[in-house]
Amino acid sequence: AMVRTRVLDERLVLLQRQGRIGFHIGSMGEEATILGSAAALEDHDWLFPCYREFGALLLRGMPLQRYIDNMYGNGDDPVKGRQMPDHYTGRAYRFGSVSSPIGTQITQAVGFSWAAKMKGDPSVSLVYFGEGATSSSEFHNGLNFAGVFKTPTVFLCRNNGWAISVPVEKQTGARTFAQKGFAYGVRAVRVDGNDLLAVYKATRDAIERARRGEGPTLIEALTHRLSGHSTSDDPKAYRKEQEMLDERRKDPLPRLRAYLERAGLWDDAREKALVDGLDAEIKAAIEAAEKAAPPPLESLFDEVYATRPAHLQAQYAEALKAPRAKGHGAH
Repeated sequence: AMVRTRVLDERLVLLQRQGRIGFHIGSMGEEATILGSAAALEDHDWLFPCYREFGALLLRGMPLQRYIDNMYGNGDDPVKGRQMPDHYTGRAYRFGSVSSPIGTQITQAVGFSWAAKMKGDPSVSLVYFGEGATSSSEFHNGLNFAGVFKTPTVFLCRNNGWAISVPVEKQTGARTFAQKGFAYGVRAVRVDGNDLLAVYKATRDAIERARRGEGPTLIEALTHRLSGHSTSDDPKAYRKEQEMLDERRKDPLPRLRAYLERAGLWDDAREKALVDGLDAEIKAAIEAAEKAAPPPLESLFDEVYATRPAHLQAQYAEALKAPRAKGHGAH
């Protein structure tokens, strides 16, 4: 799953540079934090993403084709092209919707887990955010509420040192982000975010604690961003080259591979077979996505209300009869 996420990152950046997709926000260097934590969840638990967690969505079962369709915003895109690329969701996979405003997913996750607690549902909510989101009111509201009502929530702060171009020392005067949890009555831990097994263990412990009714946990995962914030960002404008070289030495993929090789579980042949298989699968998904039709016009009116009200039904009928620009059909 980590290799798939890395290969996808590299391929999607190339597609954006070629003008074939409009945008990509990756997780290069943060794969252990994201996948180690997501792997600790059970199927009935819910995950509320920030915007780097596409690897977790694939891990939870979304087909690769549907994710690639989202990158193109075509008619097969689960969100029907209504959001920019990498703004995915999947109710079937217990995966909330990405939204661009910073921190909104934190209070959503807390509300969801509080409802689960009230209903006697054993589900736990895991929510991701970057250290920059700790400056948002949503972080304060979410942790305060979770601490008071002992909601079964796991807060996963990916501390990669940068909130786009704002360094961590300009984000907080606190020594750590984890210690912020104690002020809210929330258990807090720090973990090496580049160690897959350490992240898995810390998250599993937090989930088990939440399921026992012992309340929320804030996990600060120390990791590194090995690329720009997104394809719209040039990190060379604010990061020193030596710093980026030093971070590459902490890349979680070679680290995990070395562990597996020492255990006799991995080798060059298996690596090549994996990458070759991924390459073929991704190429096929891209080809299919580029051939897919755009979202139909009527999809604008779907999934707005459980039952379409009369005024929206009237707008729907009017839109279908409206004239089309030259060269455009029903779609």
